[in-house]
Amino acid sequence: MFEKKSTQKVGRNDPCPCGSGLKYKKCCLGKKNPQFNTLKDLYFKRHKIRLKEKKDIDGIRNAGRLVIDTLGLVEAKISPGIKTEEINTLVHEFTIKNGAIPAPLNYRGFPKSVCVSVNEVICHGIPGERVLKAGDIVNVDITSIVKGYYADASKTFFVGTPGPDAQKIVKAARECLRISMALVSPGNTIGDIGWAIQRYAEGQGCSVVREFVGHGVGFGFHEAPQVPHYGRKGDGVSLVPGMVFTIEPMINLGNKDLRILKDNWTAVTADGSLSAQFEQTILVTESGFESLTPFD
Repeated sequence: MFEKKSTQKVGRNDPCPCGSGLKYKKCCLGKKNPQFNTLKDLYFKRHKIRLKEKKDIDGIRNAGRLVIDTLGLVEAKISPGIKTEEINTLVHEFTIKNGAIPAPLNYRGFPKSVCVSVNEVICHGIPGERVLKAGDIVNVDITSIVKGYYADASKTFFVGTPGPDAQKIVKAARECLRISMALVSPGNTIGDIGWAIQRYAEGQGCSVVREFVGHGVGFGFHEAPQVPHYGRKGDGVSLVPGMVFTIEPMINLGNKDLRILKDNWTAVTADGSLSAQFEQTILVTESGFESLTPFD
């Protein structure tokens, strides 16, 4: 059904793809833009967003299954005493064994096959000799390429028994993802997603990282649109069927500020507070959304 939708003309009562928040008939319908004959064409030319056809969605969904299977293997392995490099080895070998490619490896010089971010590390942690300890939290961010299609997801895990701060930040990050996914539906906007995350996180006394955002995914690792995890309701591009992007809120227990370590990759909280993240690859459907990397 997505293939059919992407080749139709924009309906008079559909949300205008320009992101104005108005119906198409009250916005761009009367403008002379003959090159925008289809929704797919308009979204690419106006926003650089590549709407996915059914075959593409099937390919991304297939990649997503491998990502979730890999996260499951990692979860079973997480325990005090394991080095982050061991997580990298597990992810790399399982990905290759399944005929896929670990997207992070050598991406813009990133040296490993997975991002492993412990405690104060917000994202882009490079696996190495760091040993996980009881009470730590660790985010594992996996992107796999299967037959040319990309899928991306991450989870934050407890190492042993968590303390109250660890429980608070992990619960907040997970809930931020859940409530924002619920707002993915045709006619809503990118801004609605960030607004929901920011409102909930700050209501819990936490903060939202600004420097890193969600992004389109599927044909490439990072595509349009960017999906900020903060913002105002109603702002940004209108969501339409066939859009595929990640939502991946990075939530800090302290303030939102960060710094980048000397490796030029690892982002840590400026105040040393804990940070947690959950991420899924989301498809906008005709009636709402589908996670292409589903987990509870």
